Amino acid sequence: MKRARRGVAPTSSSAEASARVDRMDEHVEASAGAASSAPSTRQNPVRAACGAFLTIASSTGTSCVLLLLLGLLTWLGTLAQVELGLYEAQKRYFESFALVERVGPVPIPLPGGALVMGLLAVNLVVGGLARLRRGWATAGVLVAHSGILLLLASGFVKTWWAEDGHVTLFEGQSAAHFESWQRWEIAITAPQSDGSVRELVVPEEQFRFATGDAPARLASPELPFQVEVGHVLANAEPAPAGTAPGTPAVDGVVLRALPRETTAERNLAGAHVALIDPSSGARHAGLLWAAEREPLRVEFAGRTWSIALRHERYPLPFTLRLEDFRKEDHPGTAMPRSFESDVTIVEAGASRPLTISMNQPLRSGGLVVYQASWGPSNARPDSKLFSTFAVVRNPSDA
Repeated sequence: MKRARRGVAPTSSSAEASARVDRMDEHVEASAGAASSAPSTRQNPVRAACGAFLTIASSTGTSCVLLLLLGLLTWLGTLAQVELGLYEAQKRYFESFALVERVGPVPIPLPGGALVMGLLAVNLVVGGLARLRRGWATAGVLVAHSGILLLLASGFVKTWWAEDGHVTLFEGQSAAHFESWQRWEIAITAPQSDGSVRELVVPEEQFRFATGDAPARLASPELPFQVEVGHVLANAEPAPAGTAPGTPAVDGVVLRALPRETTAERNLAGAHVALIDPSSGARHAGLLWAAEREPLRVEFAGRTWSIALRHERYPLPFTLRLEDFRKEDHPGTAMPRSFESDVTIVEAGASRPLTISMNQPLRSGGLVVYQASWGPSNARPDSKLFSTFAVVRNPSDA
C-alpha cells in the first residue's frame, strides 16, 4: 500500500509538470502568433505621412508662423510702396508665390503673399473646421474661422479674375469698353474686304519682359508677317537718336527710358517693333509709344495694317454715353464739394438715362461704375469737361 501511495505521487507530479508544459506551449504559440501578426499592424507609410501632414497643417504653431510671415510681408510691402508704388508693391509682395528680399548685399528668399495666404486657408480648414470639436462652446470659433476663409476666398477671386479700369468721356462722347489703369496690350488691326475691321490683340504677358537680346516673336495664321517686339520699357519718352545708347533708332528717333513712376497709371510704356516677312526675311522697323496719338501704319500684302501699344481694354455689356457733367464747389473756393454725371445707358436696343455720382454708382451686367474724377482742372466756364468713371468687374462681389 505504501508502495502504491508512493506510485501515485509521481503520477500526480507528472500531470502537473505536463500541465505546466502545456501552458508554456500555449504561451509560446501565443507569442509566436503575436510575432507573426506584428507586421500586419504596422502603420502604413502613406497613412503615417498623411497623419503627419494633418498634424502640422492644423497646429497652432503653423498658424503663428504664417501670421508672422504675413505681418512681415505687409511691413515690407508698405515700405516698398515709397519706391515701387502701390501697384508694383502689391504684385511683388502679395500676388506672388515667392520673392527674394535683399538686406544689403544678402539675398533672403521669402514666400510670397499668395503662398502664405493659401497655406493659411489650409490651416484654417484643417485645424479650424475639420478637426475642431463641434458644439455650442466652439460655435464662435467656427463662425470666426469661416469668416476669415470667406475673406481669403474673395481676395483670391479678386486677384485672379477681377478686372478694373476706367472710362474717360467728354460730354457727348460714348464708349463700349473700359481700359486698365496699368496693364498694356498690342493691338493689330486691318480693314477687311466687307468693310469691317479685324483686330488682333496681344496681351502684355507675351512681350512684357522682351529685351533687345531676347525679343518676343508673335505670329498668327491671320497675319502675313511676324511681329518681333524688343526693348520694352515700362516708362519712356521719344528722344533724338544717340541719346539712348543701345537702343535702335527709327527715322532718327529712339525711345529713352525714364524712371518708373510710383503711380503706375502715369507710366507711358514703349517698345521697338519689327514686322518680318517670313518668305523673304525683310524687316520693317517702328516704335510703339503709349502716348502716340496715331498708331504705326504699315503697308503689307496689299493692305494697311495699324499697330498700337495701348492700355488693355475690356468690353462693356452696354454703351455708356456722357450727356452732362456737373460739379459744385465749396463756397469761396475752387475745391469741388460734389460732382456727378448724367449718362445714357444703351443696352439691347433700349436706352435709359441715369445719374452717376460719388455715392451713387451704376451696377449693371456684373460691373460697378463709380464717379472717379473729372477735368480738365484748368477748364474755363465755357469749356467742355470730361468725366472719368472707375469700372470694376469683380466676381466675388456679384
